[in-house]
Amino acid sequence: MQEQPYGEVFLIDKPLEWTSFDVVKKVRNALKIKKVGHAGTLDPLATGLLIICAGKMTKQIESFMGQEKEYSGTFVLGETTESFDLEKPVTPVADPSHLTIDDVKAAVAELTGDILQVPPMHSAIKVGGKRVYESARKGIDVKMEPRPVQVREFEITKFENHVVSFRISCSKGTYIRSLARDLGEKLGVGAYMSSLIRTRIGDFQLSEAHELNSLIEEIKARPQQT
Repeated sequence: MQEQPYGEVFLIDKPLEWTSFDVVKKVRNALKIKKVGHAGTLDPLATGLLIICAGKMTKQIESFMGQEKEYSGTFVLGETTESFDLEKPVTPVADPSHLTIDDVKAAVAELTGDILQVPPMHSAIKVGGKRVYESARKGIDVKMEPRPVQVREFEITKFENHVVSFRISCSKGTYIRSLARDLGEKLGVGAYMSSLIRTRIGDFQLSEAHELNSLIEEIKARPQQT
């Protein structure tokens, strides 16, 4: 009987400062096969659930990418950065000390539901065949068109010392850094994303994910895939 072609899905807790492609490369090298890909980029400064597909399961990448995502993290008010996260230096914008949690919730309500969102310049979106972050790093300004996304839930879990802790459930293509930028603009004080964890993709939970190095050791201990 002919053996079925290999296919597997890995749930991985992406380490801080790793790119999504760094994780793909690590898994690809461990499996010793070429067909390995991820189902939705996580920025280097974000952690959490990353779905890696190998072999015949790479055909399922688009279906995984289309599923709803859930995140938790923190926004800092009163300051911003060029990338709207900690990739770039923080600069002060305006004193946020007058803001109450009710002010923040009112602004959040305007960013909940079906909205138009402009992706950040420091993102992997392609415009004119080039990824916009490559242009941004060269100081080239690229016009980014707003795109429809859905923010189904935008919950403030804590507001203390100008830091907004949140939980967000949203559609494919939603940029949490753009929500930080837009929240800061609506409040008139600026904002940036100081931390981000992806906790869910569809029905897949971060609690089910493997720590990367232990997964790599487990893969290397297996018989080699063909």
